[in-house]
Amino acid sequence: MENGALIESFQEFAKTKSVDRPTMLRILEDVFRTMIKKKYLVDDNFDVIINLDKGDLEILRYRQVVPNDVEEYDENLQIKEADAHKIDPDFSVGEEVAENVRIIDFGRRLVQTARQTLIQKIKDLEKDNLFNKYRNAVGQIVTCEVYQTLPKETILRDNEGNELVMPKSEQIFKDRYRKGDFATAVVKQVEMVNGTPKIILSRTSPVFMERLFEREVPEVYDGLITIRRVVREPGERAKVAVESYDDRIDPVGACVGMKGSRIHAVVRELDNENIDVINFTDNTELLIARSLSPAKVTSIKIDEARQRASVFLKRDQVSLAIGKGGQNIKLASKLVGLEIDVFRDLGDAEEDEEDVELTEFTDAIDQWIIEELQNIGLDTAKSVLAKGKDFLVKRTDLEEETVDFVLDILKKEFE
Repeated sequence: MENGALIESFQEFAKTKSVDRPTMLRILEDVFRTMIKKKYLVDDNFDVIINLDKGDLEILRYRQVVPNDVEEYDENLQIKEADAHKIDPDFSVGEEVAENVRIIDFGRRLVQTARQTLIQKIKDLEKDNLFNKYRNAVGQIVTCEVYQTLPKETILRDNEGNELVMPKSEQIFKDRYRKGDFATAVVKQVEMVNGTPKIILSRTSPVFMERLFEREVPEVYDGLITIRRVVREPGERAKVAVESYDDRIDPVGACVGMKGSRIHAVVRELDNENIDVINFTDNTELLIARSLSPAKVTSIKIDEARQRASVFLKRDQVSLAIGKGGQNIKLASKLVGLEIDVFRDLGDAEEDEEDVELTEFTDAIDQWIIEELQNIGLDTAKSVLAKGKDFLVKRTDLEEETVDFVLDILKKEFE
């Protein structure tokens, strides 16, 4: 194969990989210098001249002319006068000879190795470019086509055909994808695994919700409204604390939009996740009260040393504060950064004379068990019975057998 033909074949391959001109020149020179080193052991006395426009390649080898009677000389760096005259009769001892090396002189095996080296270098370049592209995109939203669904992850492809991964743990439990569907997610993490970039997407990350609000709410995108905190039970419920630096802008109203138009777009993308938008404040008590919405708080006591807050509510507000499966109080605790315990306001005691305080059962139920129930706002027998076994097991540290025992004791009180 002639020098020009080899360059053309390399060019065609590079075009399919969208390699830019300067990079192509650098890679080609590296490839040819690798060939030179393998054949001649050194490449210091070689020049590689590549003209991509004309598809030309010129490899020049420089050696110094030495007398014919020299017994020991370095063939890689020196050439005998007789051999130099074969190139040009005018060469004399001490001059430098520039000899044109043809590709065919390297042999078929080295040329084939050069092809493989080129392919590998361009693959490595593609990997580096992909890694850098998505490393700079961490925290940004992308929309990709679903390529394959596996038990533990979903493989997606971007518009350039690059593969991205969304693990099952980063998907909303309601998500159901088929090949050819489009999925929107946030770039969560980019890492190198055995030399190959792994781009991990997420739909459960709080950052994903932040970016969705930025997309749907111009005031958030422009920085007039700041999202201070986001906590989520993906696909179920979320709380978003927002703050405006402009007194003329209502941050909650702006995020919700006219008739809920803005927040509904976010809710639809998140498979109908219920989103509470609250006005952020540095007043911890007020933030707790807002975070427990829709429940109305009577009073709050904060124990900063224990990082706990005791919230007192009317009897009919306790279940609202706790929420379905304890989601509301769990998210509120995450939002304010304190463990929240809810209690029924003692002023309600006379409202239900038939109910019995848990403290009346200390002869049958251990005190620590009663305290566990009180810590989640249950301080009467009927309030415990109303919640049921599943809720108690989930919200307390009690074993199932212990919960069954407690429920049995309390039920007998009313039989």
